[in-house]
Amino acid sequence: MSSTEISTLGEFGLIDRLTKELTTVNASTLRSVGDDAAVLSYPDTDVLVSTDLLLEGVHFDLTYVPLRHLGYKAAVVNFSDIYAMNGRPRQITVSLGISKRFTVEHIEELYVGMRLACQIYGVDIVGGDTTASRQGLVISITCVGDAPRDNVVYRDGARDTDLICVSGDLGAAYMGLQLLEREKVASAGQKDFMPKFAGKEYLIERQLKPEARRDIVEQLAAAGIKPTAMMDVSDGLSSELLHICHDSKVGCRVYEDRIPIDYQTAVMAEELNMNLLTAALNGGEDYELLFTVPLHCHDAVSKMPGIKVIGHITREELGCALITADGNEIPLRAQGFNHLAQ
Repeated sequence: MSSTEISTLGEFGLIDRLTKELTTVNASTLRSVGDDAAVLSYPDTDVLVSTDLLLEGVHFDLTYVPLRHLGYKAAVVNFSDIYAMNGRPRQITVSLGISKRFTVEHIEELYVGMRLACQIYGVDIVGGDTTASRQGLVISITCVGDAPRDNVVYRDGARDTDLICVSGDLGAAYMGLQLLEREKVASAGQKDFMPKFAGKEYLIERQLKPEARRDIVEQLAAAGIKPTAMMDVSDGLSSELLHICHDSKVGCRVYEDRIPIDYQTAVMAEELNMNLLTAALNGGEDYELLFTVPLHCHDAVSKMPGIKVIGHITREELGCALITADGNEIPLRAQGFNHLAQ
């Protein structure tokens, strides 16, 4: 890959190079990149806006995270926030803080990943900003989406006897991170080091290239089911469920033996001598959907592929608890990622 210093293009030259081939796919995008602001039109729907900030050394390590994968992930985690509100992502703006060690080609690789994510999920890149950074790479993405009136799902709608559901499986992304960190340590000072990823590809993919669960939102809509509360699992199942319970003023019971865990996750936990349940409850970055539905939806959601009923909502005074495999009840605690504890 050739190396072009960003200073040779300047800010506007870099923006032109990164956005010259962008096309729009959403009717709500009236004007994209090129003016002081994008112009969007949402006359008949509720508008959803989410933003996410990623810092090198805090949220990602370029020792083992390819820039293309980083771009893809940075976009997808924002899409996930919109799907978690029962909406559809439509546009993003991308702002970058770039240190001098990055070339034009490096930033183009980042954009390749973001553009691929936008292509797959039908999202337009409509603007952003670039600036110099003294602390490595900084990525800030704002996502705009929409949902039909009265279709938005919040965190505060869960009610007593609602079922607690989750998509996919949990803990895999966290185990993928542990594997990458282990191999990073093992590779120190070795020129021809070959990481040991065989048989654990799923874990690596879940960490480096997560997907937003658009399919689950579409599946629920097709079945005529609107969740009463919903979040995506970014900081860990325990943390997200406690958010829903706090905002909805309810309690919950979650059953250990119902929490979905992939075989590779279990094998990796044993290999690293880590507690599998802790990884599944608190690992984070799975970007699965955690949601509640009324009890009468039990048969319908139980038959849906990729969805698991893991517990139920209770009255607030009963608190939030995990029912272990041997029937014991222990308080549910949030031990997921704390963004400010760095």
